[in-house]
Amino acid sequence: MMLVAAALLAASLHSPTSQDMPLTSTDVTFTTADGQRLGGEILRPANATGPLPGLLLVHGSGGGNSRRELRAEAEAFAAQGMVVLAPDKRSAGYSKTHRDYGQLADDALAALAVLRRQPGVGPAGLWGISEGGWVAPIAATRSKDVDFLVTVGGPGRTPLRTQVWNATNKLDRAGVRGSLRNAYVTLHRLGADAGLFPEAYYDPAPTLGRLTVPVLAMWGTEDNQVMPAESAQSFRANVPGSLTVRFFPGASHSLHADDDTLIPGYADAVGTWVRTVAGGDAPPSTTDPDPVQAALSVDTPPSAWWESWPVMLGGMTLLLLAFLSYAVRRLGAGTWAGRVLAVTGVLSMAGAACTLMSLLMTSNGDGVTTGPMLLGRPVTWLAAQLLAAVATAATVVCLTRWRTASARMRVVTVAGALFVPWALYWGLLLP
Repeated sequence: MMLVAAALLAASLHSPTSQDMPLTSTDVTFTTADGQRLGGEILRPANATGPLPGLLLVHGSGGGNSRRELRAEAEAFAAQGMVVLAPDKRSAGYSKTHRDYGQLADDALAALAVLRRQPGVGPAGLWGISEGGWVAPIAATRSKDVDFLVTVGGPGRTPLRTQVWNATNKLDRAGVRGSLRNAYVTLHRLGADAGLFPEAYYDPAPTLGRLTVPVLAMWGTEDNQVMPAESAQSFRANVPGSLTVRFFPGASHSLHADDDTLIPGYADAVGTWVRTVAGGDAPPSTTDPDPVQAALSVDTPPSAWWESWPVMLGGMTLLLLAFLSYAVRRLGAGTWAGRVLAVTGVLSMAGAACTLMSLLMTSNGDGVTTGPMLLGRPVTWLAAQLLAAVATAATVVCLTRWRTASARMRVVTVAGALFVPWALYWGLLLP
């Protein structure tokens, strides 16, 4: 009898005939565990008969994302014969410096409960893109109401490791070479250590290992935001049950051809797989071969105590105070070596900080703005490196005059001696 029932259900979950299939739309609301009332839109084929699979869409990163941002996916999947809920995303409790994947997973389950209560909805699952590839698996492990899981551009590594790979890709595409790349990685790690990078060290592997539902995981081979090959390897190594891995040649992170259109074959692949799984037939695990990934990601463990953000911030503050206290003396006061050290030390530190913060602030989905470049470096960074070299030479001169130096001269000399390892750490004295 169970086999007959499954066969009848599979037959009712029929394939649509056209992407132009008329759809009906229904607005709904749901309430999160902390009392936020959010909206959403349900799309389904008009005049559909029999139970249809339900699919809840889980947003990528960003607070307060609107259901409209998922309109292309919602329409394409509904035209594949599904009842699709595109929800709004919370803004309260979500920011660039704070978010909770567990809370977002609970939001998804609250929305899923609304979807499952709709008439004509059969087995229901989750679809998560990008950050949703961290969130949706958590939700799937928390509720038996999730029957299947689809991820697009789902990251298989920690958020910080993924973001560092993303950030250095942008520098590579901008033509940046040399020590600035490592300095930019260090800046991201310090931000994470300071609590400015939410969920930085969340490891998705244990969650993937607890999944008990069939999983369809998809990536574009040209994804430059999430490591496609490495993420697929993590999914294969950890998902214990039915796993289907698909790569789409030439496609980017979102599998969009443009803002409003999915790449050819994407919606069909989701529709075919969901209908199969919803019909009670979990497919055996299959995988496309991994694409060639332009660069491998690197592990980003927390900083050691001596390179932690309090030490770095405190050290920079003391260096600046020491340099400035000498540099602002009346004209002609002090020795020429001390004045050169003080001025070039301040300007080098300022140039490095401005370069790194400019890269961080101008970074977006299209890349990063470097400003004028010379020798594979932004000119501000190259200037900071030249100034650091001059400050190092001035420090050597100051050290040779230690015995006859004044107290203030000795203070700036000590600052110069500490500046040299600081400049080496940040790459200002490296190629």
